[in-house]
Amino acid sequence: MKPQKIIQQFIFAIAVGFLFYWLNIPVGWLLGPMIVGILYATILGYSQPLPPVFMTLGKAFLGLATAVRFSPDTLILAANYAIPLLLCIAITGIMSLFHGYLLARFSGIDRVTGLLAFIPGLASSIVAIGEEMGADAVAIALFQYLRLLLVIVIVPTLATFLFPANSESPNLIPILTVDQLSIPFVSNLFILAICCGLGIWGGNKFNLPASGFLGTFIVGLIVFWTFPDYIQVPQWLFKIGLLFVGLSIGLKFDFQTVRKLFKAVLIEAVLVISLIICCLAIGYGFHRVAEVDIVTAILGLTPGGLEAMIATVVQLGGDTSLVLAMQLTRMLMILLLTPWLTAFVSKQDQKDV
Repeated sequence: MKPQKIIQQFIFAIAVGFLFYWLNIPVGWLLGPMIVGILYATILGYSQPLPPVFMTLGKAFLGLATAVRFSPDTLILAANYAIPLLLCIAITGIMSLFHGYLLARFSGIDRVTGLLAFIPGLASSIVAIGEEMGADAVAIALFQYLRLLLVIVIVPTLATFLFPANSESPNLIPILTVDQLSIPFVSNLFILAICCGLGIWGGNKFNLPASGFLGTFIVGLIVFWTFPDYIQVPQWLFKIGLLFVGLSIGLKFDFQTVRKLFKAVLIEAVLVISLIICCLAIGYGFHRVAEVDIVTAILGLTPGGLEAMIATVVQLGGDTSLVLAMQLTRMLMILLLTPWLTAFVSKQDQKDV
């Protein structure tokens, strides 16, 4: 893509991001650029993906912003909720598979494609697994993308409307100034840059899921726990991360593929909304049983959109570290079970034929 086009896209994305932020729209720095990207790709008639470096950096910045708020106490807290947490994750997983079955049943696509369309999180890994199993990788990518869009638009908006932000919450990332830093501003940024570089490299080296995010999160966690009173993550870096991720997602919108699978897309949209409602109910149940605040419970069990959920919990003042622990636990279960489950369904389809 030409640099002029990239600059143009970022100018529009920044303008709409400021507008959404001024209007207090939930996760405005993520939603605004994402909408700009969708409109841009729709007008041209085909996807206009940014160079992958922007998505990678965006996830890395969000990984740093999450790590700085992740306390060791969260690990103990998550362990205390292990049984109800695993039970709720299992229920949401079963509901996701059931909705995938319904998608295949009513749209006419094969069962493996329908199943993988509703596996929450790890979209790139899910597409790769589907391709290996002989499923329609293009359709899986579209359905995963649509699910992500709906989750990002609906859940933060609904959560913000039902549970307004608590401005006094200690969980909110502070807006830092140079005077508040314990080390020089340039040195602070240099250390953060090293964390990003090592995190991205390590995430790719060890094939971590959501490598840009998780690799940087782990490196940042080590640094922030080692020097808790020195290194800080500025608020503007968090917003840049949202901007990069939102615009990258939006520009991947492929209108031509949507037209080819129009019936399946409509069915999936209805099913995704149904799944979101089910997950909200499960989250409420987890809130009552585990006595975790309802914002944390709902966002922790939302089916996908890790970056958006982290951004939302930052805005609303829930327990970001517990939301991350819940989302990552689900990711790990998905990584372990999806290849086996997909192979099983594929064999059953072959027997039916």
